[in-house]
Amino acid sequence: MSSEYQLSLEPVTLASAGPEVKDTLAGAKKNLGFVPNMYGNMANAPSLLKSYLQTYELFRKESTFSAAEQEVIFLTLSRDNGCTYCVAAHSMIADKMSGVPADVTKAIRKGEAIQDSKFAALSEFTRIMQATRGLPSKKAVEAFLAAGYSERHILEVIVGIAVKTMSNYSNHLFHTPVDAAFADWSWQGQTK
Repeated sequence: MSSEYQLSLEPVTLASAGPEVKDTLAGAKKNLGFVPNMYGNMANAPSLLKSYLQTYELFRKESTFSAAEQEVIFLTLSRDNGCTYCVAAHSMIADKMSGVPADVTKAIRKGEAIQDSKFAALSEFTRIMQATRGLPSKKAVEAFLAAGYSERHILEVIVGIAVKTMSNYSNHLFHTPVDAAFADWSWQGQTK
């Protein structure tokens, strides 16, 4: 999904980057082997790129969710927000790096029921938190806690929402094309 309005700002490249983001983009190229299209776009507002990367890194390193659970959060949010770029990227990460079972990734991408009860509870609670703007019902919280999660996890879902809000919304406005590294996981908003 893309915004009706498309930002006209050109992606920032290593060659065009100012001093406030040059090292950030160079670090991405060193770590990933390329500068993701999303980063080049976000670099037009250095505070956006830096906030995104810092919050993403903190979520990955300090969250008490497993790597697979983190990916379920990111995929759920990206799919619900209709972000074709992030669904592709996080599907690749789910398959190649985070250990998300293939049937869970497929279910999230298609908007189908997740068979694993714990992943299902996490995905559902993430949706509820986003849809209610952080005002889940007592029943929703109790169901999440009964699935084996804690109140700390509730707060960590908020961090995941913050990360995906930054990336999904900027991708909508830029109409960010999927990088070649994620192309095999392209997603066009398929539903059931």
